[in-house]
Amino acid sequence: MIFYRRVITMLSKKDKNKNEASDKPCTGVSNEQLEQIEKTGSVTPKGSKYVIHCLTVAGEIEGHIQLPQGTKATRYEHIIPQLVAIEEDPEVDGMLVVLNTVGGDVEAGLALAELISGMSKPTVSLVLGGGHSIGVPLAVAADKSFIVPSATMTIHPVRTNGLVLGVPQTLNYFEKMQERITGFITSNSSVKAEKLYELMMNTGELATDMGTVLCGDDAVKIGLIHRVGSLSDAIDCLYELIEQNK
Repeated sequence: MIFYRRVITMLSKKDKNKNEASDKPCTGVSNEQLEQIEKTGSVTPKGSKYVIHCLTVAGEIEGHIQLPQGTKATRYEHIIPQLVAIEEDPEVDGMLVVLNTVGGDVEAGLALAELISGMSKPTVSLVLGGGHSIGVPLAVAADKSFIVPSATMTIHPVRTNGLVLGVPQTLNYFEKMQERITGFITSNSSVKAEKLYELMMNTGELATDMGTVLCGDDAVKIGLIHRVGSLSDAIDCLYELIEQNK
């Protein structure tokens, strides 16, 4: 009986140590960073050559109207304070924006893009999976933009859901909003306004919509994105920008 008790005690200690080890963060990620990731979806890793803030824009960009429960969303009222804090934090040298978004609220997305574009610190964007709709201005807002070969970007005209008044004023409002988006994209990338309009009004590609889906290489060819590259390429570029900025 004494022998069995000792065995049970040893197994219990082993299980306890195993559970404690599983609760510890993975190598290179502290508890503080894990908490930051869980709360904001972003992280500021330290201990490397430079301190960079990784900002993640995933799912749908939520605006003034709250999205349904269960929808993966990026809330703009959470991102705006982060951008202000990054700009004002003397310890942060640059920012990496990782995008995998289906788009979302036009005004919220454009507001975030304007803030990123107006930052004095070096910024680099990386499109993974998708950078669709209003995700396009967010991708081009950074100083340098990257896209992985397998990622896609959908370019289409402005649209809305719900009740729409069939009056000329509504059409004028959509037209002005489209001009705002087009103007931002063309001023922050090398794509021409005529080419962008042509891609938006394409009716021969999407089955139930108008617009164009661009793969990684295509987005670079038309001048929308600077380079095709991976995470390491984006970070190397950000380091170069930081060194030039210093």
